[in-house]
Amino acid sequence: MEKIEYAPIGVIHSEFKEPKGTPIQSSVSGNARGTVEVFQKYAEGLEDIEGFSHIFLIYHFHLSKKVSLKVKPYLDDLRHGVFATRAPGRPNPVGVSVVRLLRVEGNILHIRGADIVEGTPLLDIKPYVPEFDIHEAPETGWIEENVHKLSKSRDDGRFIK
Repeated sequence: MEKIEYAPIGVIHSEFKEPKGTPIQSSVSGNARGTVEVFQKYAEGLEDIEGFSHIFLIYHFHLSKKVSLKVKPYLDDLRHGVFATRAPGRPNPVGVSVVRLLRVEGNILHIRGADIVEGTPLLDIKPYVPEFDIHEAPETGWIEENVHKLSKSRDDGRFIK
């Protein structure tokens, strides 16, 4: 199979200057605000995005250096297959966050619910549509017994070494 390459369409700015201490999911990042700077050559693609309350940000975990197929995720003390986690140390370090879109000013998106490190390269944006994106999920694997730890969990830097 041929190699696949992506180029950033923008950069994400947030109050989190390093992975350590960053919330591990946008749902528990509270009122953490940020901006998404879409490069000018892609700004036309933002037309009509202000009509959505939430958006998906798809980005590159640029600070994640440690890749492993078995990882100890933030919510558990046991190792799991990386594809059964949302850990950043992945063969293709791609992250996804759902954030609240507050407003659009030209090529700058103002967001709330940021769980992303300052300077993260943005790969894509997609609108969040409940009718498309909410699914009943009766099984959540190993996370089910650990989800109570979510609000207290923060990145501890384990994937950047």
